[in-house]
Amino acid sequence: EIQLVESGGNSVQVGGSLRLSCAASGFTYPYLMAWFRQAPGKEREGVAAITRDGLTPYADSVKGRFTISEDNAKNTLYLQMTNLKTEDTAIYYCAASAESADSWGAIWNWRLPSRFDYWGQGTQVTVSS
Repeated sequence: EIQLVESGGNSVQVGGSLRLSCAASGFTYPYLMAWFRQAPGKEREGVAAITRDGLTPYADSVKGRFTISEDNAKNTLYLQMTNLKTEDTAIYYCAASAESADSWGAIWNWRLPSRFDYWGQGTQVTVSS
């Protein structure tokens, strides 16, 4: 059974930092993994992704503040978030795709939820001023 389990969500003040983790089990090595988030009343949006070859696209809203990484030995995906803003408040989800992702052209749709096959249950991040 394929499972993605997020952790690390919390309440922090503006300017603070958090690191989210996503423990993956049940599959050897997905081609593409990503972090999405969904704020109340808004659609789920891609925040950052990472391919097997280390391509790491980011949403413009988080560039320079968030860093996606993975520890393959631990089958864990991370999202380091710094300089958090109130607009970062959302439920953050981990996602994985078994579709080939070997070039920038192959991940053009990484921000679309439909690109991904597997999802975690989400972890809440709340940023207050």
